[in-house]
Amino acid sequence: MFTGIIHHLGHFKGYRQGKQEIAVEAPSISSRFNIGESLAVNGVCLSLIRKEKHTLFFILSQETVQKTNLGSLQKREKLNLELPLSLSSPLSGHLVTGHVDAQGKVLKILEKKTGKRLTISYPPELKPYFIPKGSVALNGVSLTIADLGPSSFDVELIPITLKKSNFGDIRRGNAVNIECDMLGKYVYNWMSKKKQ
Repeated sequence: MFTGIIHHLGHFKGYRQGKQEIAVEAPSISSRFNIGESLAVNGVCLSLIRKEKHTLFFILSQETVQKTNLGSLQKREKLNLELPLSLSSPLSGHLVTGHVDAQGKVLKILEKKTGKRLTISYPPELKPYFIPKGSVALNGVSLTIADLGPSSFDVELIPITLKKSNFGDIRRGNAVNIECDMLGKYVYNWMSKKKQ
């Protein structure tokens, strides 16, 4: 479990065995990890299988390669890294599982004095899980939906988010990992069953 508050950045070092493994350079946190422990990489919960100095290695399932942007990374691309939530951690964002629902695409970037406003497309099957001012995780970053349309939503990125995450390098057309709010999914599922 994670909170969507990013404190560390890593770099994509490469794929191994086709795309069955991913290597992530993470000098700021590599010493803290033991084999089998979890790390959110661009919002995807991965389990450490081995490490070599400052490089962490994780297995990528076929679903992860297809459903997330971890299957199409460029060498040295910045990656958002988040350590798992502990019982003593403040819940500054919202509850994030690291189980990505789909990819979206950056349709528009509006530069503002106070940061950036992004317009993100989403697949139609995710529509029931979004509400205006609700939570969403993009590349593992906890954000608030500023405006909601039938096939896209807007989020505001403040300067500290741009500095501490890979959103400082975001470009129009980039793919982002979308994780809908877990509580919203449970409520929608429960209400749908009540109607049957």
